[in-house]
Amino acid sequence: MTEKQKIIGGFFSLELPKHTEYHEQALRLNSARYCLEYVLRARNYKKIYLPTYICDSVLQPIKRLNIDYEFYSINDHFAPVLDQTLENDACFYYVNYFGLNSSNIREFCQKMKHVIVDNTQAFFARPLAHVDTLYSARKFFGVPDGGYLYTDAEDRIGLERDPSYYRFDALLKQIDLGSVPAEPLFEQNEAYLDTCGMHAMSRTTQRLLMSIDYEHVRAIRNENFLYLHRQIGQYNQLIADFSNVNGPMCYPFLIDRGEQLKDLLLKHRIYTDDFWEEVTSRVSESSFEYRLAKHLIPLPIDQRYNEVDMRAIVRIVRSFLGNTFYG
Repeated sequence: MTEKQKIIGGFFSLELPKHTEYHEQALRLNSARYCLEYVLRARNYKKIYLPTYICDSVLQPIKRLNIDYEFYSINDHFAPVLDQTLENDACFYYVNYFGLNSSNIREFCQKMKHVIVDNTQAFFARPLAHVDTLYSARKFFGVPDGGYLYTDAEDRIGLERDPSYYRFDALLKQIDLGSVPAEPLFEQNEAYLDTCGMHAMSRTTQRLLMSIDYEHVRAIRNENFLYLHRQIGQYNQLIADFSNVNGPMCYPFLIDRGEQLKDLLLKHRIYTDDFWEEVTSRVSESSFEYRLAKHLIPLPIDQRYNEVDMRAIVRIVRSFLGNTFYG
């Protein structure tokens, strides 16, 4: 078979720097939820144990494959509360919440078999050997799709690429007109990923992920996270290791009136995600998960922002808490 002739000349494409993908050795899929589907199919699991504190999108591949699932609780250290022994054809799904729970992962992966680690909130955390581990590119970078998967499952599933060039409208419109006008297009892309099925990562998305200076991104996220923790950490009721950060997704801030603080931040044009409203329907109001879903605020600390932006967040938080910010 002859090699396809490279085209020389013609019009220019996007001018992007070319680095190495952070997860260069991983399998590349179109979304983290499809990374989960890949593992479930390749391992032929019949049941999966899931934390109650989780997004409903994780259930999509499970229901699509008609796999049994059962929820388990987590304690206030985010450690699993599970007394029973897993069936031989079952797997255990654990989320590295906010990228701050790598020690929990190391501990129970030594004791438990068939673990699937969800590092969608911990892009920079390296996988453990022989542990199926998945990542989301869209939670950390401006791309329309993209998931990474580490697995040593012997069965390999052939996948076609899903082109993404026609789904960049939201990203491009955001540059030209801002986030609010681009929001409907972003939601359209989210709906597409719900139903498009499992594919390999698009070439366009992969090329964008090759253009990122990952060490620069990690440094900014760490700096912003630690700045917020120095300024408002004394009010944070979350129990976690806040000192050993590795490019986290957000600064998780838990207080008694978190819902009201979210509203105040929104009035000042500071947007925070909800993790996750659907959780309240599957847990009791006295549970740790219910409190997280209602009152935890994932404050933005990503590479788009600097200390000036973090100061703005701190001023609002301290004002809400009845303090005066002198920084």
